[in-house]
Amino acid sequence: TEAEAIALARARNPTGAIAVWATRAPPGLAGRCAEAGIPVLWVEDGFLRSVGLGVNFIPSASLAVDGRGPHYDPRQASALETILAETEFSPALLARAARLRQAIVAAGLTKYNLRRRARPLPASPGRRRILVVGQVEDDASIALGAERVRTNLALLEAVRRAEPEAFLVFRPHPDVETGYRRGYVPRRAARRFADAVAAGGDIGGLFAQVDAVHGITSLAGFEALLRGLPVTTWGMPFYAGWGLTTDMEPPPRRGRALSLDALVAGALILYPRTLDPVSLLPCGPELLLERLADRAAWPRPPLGRQAAVLGWRYMGWWLKQCRRFGLWRR
Repeated sequence: TEAEAIALARARNPTGAIAVWATRAPPGLAGRCAEAGIPVLWVEDGFLRSVGLGVNFIPSASLAVDGRGPHYDPRQASALETILAETEFSPALLARAARLRQAIVAAGLTKYNLRRRARPLPASPGRRRILVVGQVEDDASIALGAERVRTNLALLEAVRRAEPEAFLVFRPHPDVETGYRRGYVPRRAARRFADAVAAGGDIGGLFAQVDAVHGITSLAGFEALLRGLPVTTWGMPFYAGWGLTTDMEPPPRRGRALSLDALVAGALILYPRTLDPVSLLPCGPELLLERLADRAAWPRPPLGRQAAVLGWRYMGWWLKQCRRFGLWRR
């Protein structure tokens, strides 16, 4: 229980602390730990996670363990924001970040690295192609880091107003497409604003087919920056406000402009903790990239978990049909 965790951490002072998955922290935990003099470590997935979705029980090979606050909460400066705002990035570190960025792009890596490739987009002669990235709508990064645009349909409408002549491609979040996360947009509603819907497959294959990316707080914006694409944010993700994005809601406190490689150095080298999924030992991001690039060899979950995934997918399919015909909303 929470009380037992606080008592155990207090017994181990000065080294005691409580680590909690940021999106599952009980309300008021930070205040109660502060009263007890116990540090809180906020845990989240890193930005190069796995081959496959967490919702399919695929464990993460990269974690962010932040002693200041979740990186997606703009109300206070997280450790990631502090790294980006205060670090004097050496030429050697920037060169390492550049090599890392180039390797990510060359291998087509993203956060989840889904095994199935995205389908080619339809032709759009003479029109600027914009990828509009959907999210899980009850995601904490939207709840805390977006004020005006907070749903996928509102994002589509906002981008259409901003880009009336563009060819808009809506990318639903894969967790939403499974049927059991919030944020589903019926195809007919999406097509009121979007020219195409690109569901399924890995998002990495879409970046090479578009001219720009719009999102609320999606990590896809960061992944698009790595590939040299113009990015517009409608919320306040960690990568916004450093002079690399067009920000419809400028974040507070950033204080300086960063090069792309400085952003990469902070977000992918200095901030996360990475684990080799083969040896289960700590490793650098370069080794993790090698593991992610070999998608066929990536460890698969046990058969019991795979069976559970099939059950969830079956349930998700029925939930999507219920939503499609207006029998259930989430």
